[in-house]
Amino acid sequence: MAPEIAPTEVQANLNIVWTLVAGILVFTMQAGFALVETGFTRAKNAANIMMKNLMDFAAGSLAFYVLGAALMFGATKAAGWLGWGGLGMPSLSSGEGVWEWTFFFFQTMFAATAATIVSGAVAERIEFKSYLIYSVLVSALVYPVSGHWMWGGLAGEASAGWLERLGFHDFAGSAVVHSVGGWIALAGALALGPRIGKYRHDGKANPIPGHSLVLGTLGVFLLWIGWFGFNPGSYTEGIGSIGRVAMTTNLAACAGTCAALVTAWIIMGKPDLTMALNGSLAGLVAITAPCDLVTANASIAIGLVAGVLVVLSVFALDRLHIDDPVGAVSVHCVNGVWGTVAVGLFAAPSAAGYGNDMAGLLYGGGLEFLGIQLLGAGATAIWAFGCGTAIFAALRKAGILRVSARTELKGLDITEHGQDAYASFQFFSNI
Repeated sequence: MAPEIAPTEVQANLNIVWTLVAGILVFTMQAGFALVETGFTRAKNAANIMMKNLMDFAAGSLAFYVLGAALMFGATKAAGWLGWGGLGMPSLSSGEGVWEWTFFFFQTMFAATAATIVSGAVAERIEFKSYLIYSVLVSALVYPVSGHWMWGGLAGEASAGWLERLGFHDFAGSAVVHSVGGWIALAGALALGPRIGKYRHDGKANPIPGHSLVLGTLGVFLLWIGWFGFNPGSYTEGIGSIGRVAMTTNLAACAGTCAALVTAWIIMGKPDLTMALNGSLAGLVAITAPCDLVTANASIAIGLVAGVLVVLSVFALDRLHIDDPVGAVSVHCVNGVWGTVAVGLFAAPSAAGYGNDMAGLLYGGGLEFLGIQLLGAGATAIWAFGCGTAIFAALRKAGILRVSARTELKGLDITEHGQDAYASFQFFSNI
């Protein structure tokens, strides 16, 4: 007969299993990002994009293990502005910290997501070696520092960052993950400039359609699935509240999809698939921060606003000649900020069964909580955009940021990697 397990041990094991499963779901988002970016760009760059998405996860995970985790979850220093816990996740060295292994596995998936976001905004024109350098720096330094401000306390009170101590709330990463990636994506798009042929002499944008809406759509569905690990998994406990968070997450995504579809239909005169897909992602990004504190109706409202914002942002960036091939800035930066601010507007009070001590403005709360959320959104923008600008400026000065015009026109698959993603298909089609 198997030995009886104490209830506390059963719950601890359940938490470990749920968090590991959630982390694996988050990992599937890497496949989603790769397919969205590949589908929304040209076939001649498909292998390059797949390589970038592979390597920012692999290299980024190692960088987060060696240095990033220590900066993010180590004991807080300098009044909560920085953490330090020793290189190489020293808490794992003894092998006895059962929960620590699970916690750091889960957090590694989030660090990888932040780095991957940028790939779409710099697609089809960045040198591969430049992208590798960027990935390591973001996972090792940029993401962990701001992450410590907002999430350091997940490792214990001694690791709490300065924004956490003020009462800032970002449940699953609208600011910590998506805004950071989105602001760096904007810095990268600005530093690289537009793709050749994107804008005409009269200032109008030329459409450069992606080669496979099928791949892009499949990628969005995979991201949507992965978000059910991203948001509910952030409880890191197998408790009933994960169901509520799954529901608010799904409702916001659906509302974002519908709002983006209608907005694009009105502006463009056609129901555009790519806009609807980005509306799905915009709703998911926006609900990520407030998903644990808002009602079902509030999650729909948040998603509706996100769907409108993402479409308007895409057109605004084009007017500014900021070339973002997949809409990464509009999805992750714009709606990461919106989701962060939405907490201060829609957070339901604890009296209504939600775990927040400070109600949102629409539930009778004062301006203090909203102000803290705005402060967090602003601090994230300054840090991430500033670091991104510095990184890409240094790479440009080193002469390795953007590929040559000849390379860009021929495609990065052949020139950067000596491979063609669709070589076998082209071979058989020519027989």
